[in-house]
Amino acid sequence: MEKTTEIIRGNGDGVTYEFPVLRIAGSAPDAPKAYIQAALHSDELPGVVAIDALMPKLRKAETEGRVRGSLTIVPRANPVGRAQQFFGAAQGRYHLGSRTNFNRDFPLINRPDAGLLPGDDKPLNADDRLKARLLKLSLGHEIVLDLHCDDEGLPYLYIQSDLWPAMADCAASMGVEAVVLWSGESGASFDEAALCPYLKLPAAEAQLARRVVTTVEYRGILDVEQHFAEADAEGIYRLLVARGVIEDKAVETPTEFKGEVVPIDHIDMMPAPAAGAILYDVKPGDRVKAGQRLATIVAAPGEEGGRVEVLAPQDGFILTRRATRATRAGDDLVKLAGVARSADARSGALEQ
Repeated sequence: MEKTTEIIRGNGDGVTYEFPVLRIAGSAPDAPKAYIQAALHSDELPGVVAIDALMPKLRKAETEGRVRGSLTIVPRANPVGRAQQFFGAAQGRYHLGSRTNFNRDFPLINRPDAGLLPGDDKPLNADDRLKARLLKLSLGHEIVLDLHCDDEGLPYLYIQSDLWPAMADCAASMGVEAVVLWSGESGASFDEAALCPYLKLPAAEAQLARRVVTTVEYRGILDVEQHFAEADAEGIYRLLVARGVIEDKAVETPTEFKGEVVPIDHIDMMPAPAAGAILYDVKPGDRVKAGQRLATIVAAPGEEGGRVEVLAPQDGFILTRRATRATRAGDDLVKLAGVARSADARSGALEQ
């Protein structure tokens, strides 16, 4: 294994950021290559500990000569966000200087050519330099995993619809409970930018059936537990075996995905009708019926009529819910995966 350090120049004199990159060389030039990163939203740690649990398995495979395809691994992909600490709390979702989500506005290029990406000589904000660098690191890899987590939720994947159902074996191997299929634009998120260079290539060159590009949502932000990390590492390892990056005859790789597959336009985000405290009636994984109460907002404590109920607009199941129990009016409370198209259907990105 080789470790290198990437340096990102900051916005001011004397300010730099750095993050490590781990590489394992493969023995078979024709084997697919894999790129795995975690904590693009720097305070999301389930993917970080999953990579930590994965690395001993990969080092063992390397020692035993079973690594066929090269791997590039970035355990903590966002040193810029990690430096944003205010009053003891991490601010890892948005770059405070540009007010932009760290997982939006990646460069979209129409072929896998690193020369099309902006270099360090360009007058960019640090977050934009970081995005260009991460995308450059991912180019040339058939498998690209971007490990995230939700507030509180089931483990699930976002998959661009052009890659489904060819990626069903990957969802099965990773042990997730749901897949959300999206199409169109996704705010130039990392997964959109990683797949974009191949979508306009001739089919024989793009080889979409060979590609695995996905945002992985590992449950909730507080689910940083050893047993989850081990299970998620096993899932990634099975995927790598299933797709021929790692050789391991002792590993069973399922091909049939038995979880839920939901088009993104079936997701109801359920905005809060009032500000207040949230009392949930449901948790991730629960099945619900149209009209069922999902939550109560205590908007005016102790007052007559001070509670406001939130009802399910359709049948479905709860994919995620908010981790905090205070809400403003209009804040999204849950992702309800419905049986039909949402009245507030969104095509690419569910959240900003």
